[in-house]
Amino acid sequence: MSFGRSPGRVAGLPREAFRPSPIFLGILALFGVSGWMTWTGFGNVRIDVFLFVVAGWVVSLCLHEYAHALVAYKGGDHDVAHRGYLTLDPVKYTHPLLSFVLPVVFLMMGGIGLPGGAVWVNHSVIRSRAVDSLISFAGPATNLVFAVALVLPFTLGLDGGNSAFWAALAFLAFLQLTASILNFLPVPGIDGGNLLFPWLSPQWQRGFNHVAPYGMLLLIALLFFSPVINGWFFDVVYSLGDVIGLPSYLVSDGYQLFRFWS
Repeated sequence: MSFGRSPGRVAGLPREAFRPSPIFLGILALFGVSGWMTWTGFGNVRIDVFLFVVAGWVVSLCLHEYAHALVAYKGGDHDVAHRGYLTLDPVKYTHPLLSFVLPVVFLMMGGIGLPGGAVWVNHSVIRSRAVDSLISFAGPATNLVFAVALVLPFTLGLDGGNSAFWAALAFLAFLQLTASILNFLPVPGIDGGNLLFPWLSPQWQRGFNHVAPYGMLLLIALLFFSPVINGWFFDVVYSLGDVIGLPSYLVSDGYQLFRFWS
């Protein structure tokens, strides 16, 4: 795959199409400031943790959608730049309700990193089926990389000092794990299903498209209303957390701090 010259822009596209938006930079600043507030114990620490986790979660959602768009752009769909997807601006995405509002609501309700809606991609111009699958893979892979990065201080033994900060960081890492695992499930309508779609026969693709609008709803229903599936899912998440060195007791502490209203 040819990525072109740095910064990889197509002729005629303004630099603004590739610059981080002020909205994203503002959210990133809130993430940093609320992290400092949590570390220093400024004000109400539970409010600090809530702001830190929500801001960090929205940053990860922006990066998730950006990863989809960047791979699509490199793979042949240059319209993603015209649509503003490469600016990390949450307002520009096709489904802000699915991508940001609903995930934050479910985060507050159940402590689950719900997958968001992907950016709109013109799959007919993508160079190959492998690249088409890679577009879907890139989003949840970004969540997984973010989770590993957040867990790194724990694996290096740097988690000394303010316990509230480390609990908040552990909970945020846990949310990244839930998002990556959910997104990789081979369910029509989310990234795991979309990853398989290019390799299906036309008949299976037609059936996939019929089910896709309901895939997310089915996933939510199973997680929230089936204790067995909910238990299996969290067993997998905690097992993966153990593998990468995420302290489960800090995840629980972080979740309790996050729910400042309870």
